[in-house]
Amino acid sequence: MTFDQILLFALFGVILSMLLWGRLRYDLVAAGGLLVAVAFGLVPQEKAFSGFADPAVVIVALVLVVSRAFENSGALTLVTRRLVSDHRPTSRHIAMTGGIGAALSAIINNVAALALLMPIDVEAARKAGRPPGVTLMPLAFATILGGMVTLIGTPPNIIASGIRERLLGSPYGMFDFAPVGGAVAAAGLAFVALVGWRLVPHRADQSAATKPSSFEAEVSVPEGSTAIGRHPTDIDEEARTADVIVLGLVREGRKLPRMRMPAIAAGDKLRLKGSSDAIAAFIKALDLQQPGDRQEGADVEADQPAGRTRRRSGRKEDNKPEGEEEEQRDKGPEVVEAVVRADSLLVGRSAGAMRLRPRFGVTLLGIARAGTLTRRGVHDNYIAAGDVLLLTGRGTDSATLDLLGVIPLSRASVAGSSPGRVAITIGLFAAAIAAASLGLVSFTIAIAMAVAAYAALGIVPAREFYLQIEWPIVVMLAFLLPIGAAFEEVGGTALIAEGIVTLTRDYSPVIALLAIMVATMTLSDVLNNVATMVITGPVAIGLARELDVNPDTFLMGVAIAASCAFLTPIGHKNNTLIMGPGGFRFSDYWRMGLPLEVVVLAVSVPMLLVVWPL
Repeated sequence: MTFDQILLFALFGVILSMLLWGRLRYDLVAAGGLLVAVAFGLVPQEKAFSGFADPAVVIVALVLVVSRAFENSGALTLVTRRLVSDHRPTSRHIAMTGGIGAALSAIINNVAALALLMPIDVEAARKAGRPPGVTLMPLAFATILGGMVTLIGTPPNIIASGIRERLLGSPYGMFDFAPVGGAVAAAGLAFVALVGWRLVPHRADQSAATKPSSFEAEVSVPEGSTAIGRHPTDIDEEARTADVIVLGLVREGRKLPRMRMPAIAAGDKLRLKGSSDAIAAFIKALDLQQPGDRQEGADVEADQPAGRTRRRSGRKEDNKPEGEEEEQRDKGPEVVEAVVRADSLLVGRSAGAMRLRPRFGVTLLGIARAGTLTRRGVHDNYIAAGDVLLLTGRGTDSATLDLLGVIPLSRASVAGSSPGRVAITIGLFAAAIAAASLGLVSFTIAIAMAVAAYAALGIVPAREFYLQIEWPIVVMLAFLLPIGAAFEEVGGTALIAEGIVTLTRDYSPVIALLAIMVATMTLSDVLNNVATMVITGPVAIGLARELDVNPDTFLMGVAIAASCAFLTPIGHKNNTLIMGPGGFRFSDYWRMGLPLEVVVLAVSVPMLLVVWPL
C-alpha cells in the first residue's frame, strides 16, 4: 500500500466512525473530512468543491422541489384520498397503500411519499381499530422499495448514475433501474402485504402516541360554501367520510342543537366534534375556509367579544410583517394543532379577549383539554397551559405561533385541489421525463426546467423553494464525492476489490456479487445510504473489472443493496419517521426487515443476471 492509500483508508475509517457515532451532523463530518483531505494533498484544492457541480448533487436537490410541487398542486392528495379506505382487510389495505406509496416513491422523494400517506394510514388504523404500527412499518418499507424503480426514486440510484458516467463514460437513463428495481419492489410489496405485517410486534402501548386529540370546534360558513342551503342530514355523507360529528350550529350568537338545525346559511357556525385531521377534511370537503383565509380584507372580524364587530381599516397589523403574510398566503389555508406553553400569552385569557384574528390573523376553531370544557362558546373559554388548540388563518406561520407561545403538533391543509394545477404539474414533469428519455436534453437540465416552470407558475412559491431542499444531504454528498474520486484515483477501490476477489476466487462471480451486496446492505442499515453508495459504487466497478465481468451488474447490485435499510430505525429516514407514531423500539425492525432483505437478495440477484448478464 502507498502512503496516500494508507491516509485515505484512515480518513474514510474516521469519517465512517464519526457518522456511526452520530454526535456530529453528517454534513459537518463530511466537510471536516474534505478539508483534511485537501490539507494532506489527497484532494487538489481546485477540485475541493467540484462536488457541488456534480449532476447527482443537483438532481438530489431538484427532486425534492418536484415533490413539493406535486403536494402543493393537490395531485398527491387527490390520488391517495380516493384510493385509501379503512374498510379493507389488513393485507388488502397494505397492498393498496403500499402500492400507492411505492408508485409515488418512483417519481417523488420517498420521504415525501411516506409523509403524505402516513396520516391517512394512521387514521384508517384508528377507524379499523388496529394498532397503527401494524400497517405503518409495511408502508415505510414499501416506499423505500418503490424508490428503486427509477433514476430519481432514491439518492443511491442518482449517485450510481453519476459514478457510471464518471468511470464508464455515460449515465443511466430514467428507467434503466425499472426491470430489476420493479421486480424487487413487487416481490417486497407482496411479502410485506401477505406475510411481513404479521411479524410486526404488537404491544398495548403502541397506539398511545397516535391517539388523537378530540376537539369541539366552531367553523364559520362563508359565502360560496357548498354547505349553504343544506340541512344536517344533507351533510352526513361528508361528516361520515371525514369522521366528524355535527353537534349543531350557532346563528346570531344562539346555539341550536342538531335536531333543531335549520337550513345552513352564510355566516352560521357549524359545531363539530372530531380530531384535527378529521375537522380539516370536513372543512375541505364543504369549502368552509374562513373568509380571512381565502381573501384579503374580509369585511367583518368575527372573533370580537359578543355584540361587537369591527370593520377593517385596510392597514396591516404590526404583528404581521408583510413577508410573513405573503409566505402564509403562498402556503394556502391550513389547520394547525398546537399545544399551549406555560409562558404563553394566551394562558388565563380567552380568544375573544385576545382578539386573535384581528391582531394575529389566527382563528381559534376548538380547544381540547384533559378535563371537560364549560358551556361557554369556543372564543369565550379561558385557555390554560397544556390545552391543545385548533387554529387556522393567515397567522399560522411558525413566527406568529412562537409569539403566541404555542408549539405546533401537526398541520393539515384545507386547500382544495385545482384540476388545472394538477394537470400542469403532472404535464410539466411528464414533458421533462420525455425530453430526457428522447435525448433532447440531459436529465438534470430537464428536471431543472420543470422546477423553473413550477416556480414561475407559483406552484412552488419563491419563499418555499429553497426550504424544500434538504441542504445537509446535499452538502454531505458534495463534500464526499471529491474524497471518493480521490480514493478511486489512488487505487483504494481496486485494493478492496482485490480483497473480495481473493476471498471468492474459487467460486463463481455470482458469489462475489452476493458478497458485496450483503456488505452494502449491512453498511446501509447503520449508515446514511448516500454515504454508503459513494463508498461502495466505485468498489463495485473495480470488483467487476478484477473479475472481468459486466460492471453494470455489480453497480446495479450495490444500488439496490444501498436502498435496503430495513433492520434499524436509523438506516433510512422513513424508518425513523414511523418509530414514534408506530410505538416501535429499536429492536422491532429486524423482525420484518431481515426476511425482507433475504427476499430482496433472492429476487435481485437472478434478475441482475438476466437483465445485466455477466
